[in-house]
Amino acid sequence: MTLIDGKAISEQVKQEIAAEVAEIVARGGKRPHLAAILVGHDGGSETYVAAKVKACEVCGFKSSLIRYEADVTEKELLAKVRELNEDADVDGFIVQLPLPKHISEQKVIETIDYRKDVDGFHPINVGRMSIGLPCYVSATPNGILELLKRYQIETSGKKCVVLGRSNIVGKPMAALMMQKAYPGDATVTVCHSRSKDLVKECQEADIIIAALGQPNFVKAEMVKKGAVVIDVGTTRVPDTSKKSGFKLTGDVKFDEVAPKCSFITPVPGGVGPMTIVSLMKNTLLAGKKAIYQ
Repeated sequence: MTLIDGKAISEQVKQEIAAEVAEIVARGGKRPHLAAILVGHDGGSETYVAAKVKACEVCGFKSSLIRYEADVTEKELLAKVRELNEDADVDGFIVQLPLPKHISEQKVIETIDYRKDVDGFHPINVGRMSIGLPCYVSATPNGILELLKRYQIETSGKKCVVLGRSNIVGKPMAALMMQKAYPGDATVTVCHSRSKDLVKECQEADIIIAALGQPNFVKAEMVKKGAVVIDVGTTRVPDTSKKSGFKLTGDVKFDEVAPKCSFITPVPGGVGPMTIVSLMKNTLLAGKKAIYQ
């Protein structure tokens, strides 16, 4: 069993990005600039945004954090999005999700200029991704692809089961795994809460990508020997022994599943760090105008 070390790979990728940025700046080019909008004080969002700002520093990017209280109006938030669309200094920006209930996430996503949509959530980027055109691929699926590549995990002709059908992970992951390119060419099945034979599907899978948000959902009896298991789950489970008062728990019951796997990602330290690094990669592409002019 090989443990897929997302933390180590993410550090490596950040160093690669930093080297490229240093080169761009040395040539008199512009330092990539990522802006982030954070609404309210959700614990998970605060943690993620802080990690994104820190990653920008490591990569040599300029970063801006724009904060609003949870009672900000949709109109005010959309006005800020339009302002960032027009700001020539900002190469890419994100609006940290989830947003308060009174704000339409979809409306916000669609208001972002797709050329600055480094989260890859805009319908134009999603559409381009699904037909294999250059675009900003959303961060978590992109991070998973990077891990598969770096560990040279075979995907062609493999049966891949994606657990979960969210717009952020499940759907794009399924689309990417069946593209005519490595890592892809897999036979993909998507399972979700309405699936009938979910356990049977998993038992036949060469690759399982678990993105349900249900702690310890994937058990040993669901995984065949030699399978590759990618755990996208990050649920905060209360744990009094931890200083934070919670433990980050994946969708896979790691201790019992790991011995059966050829490769597995831990939680934390697996997919999570790669998500942030993918956002950095997209920001670099945006700064270089590599995909859109």
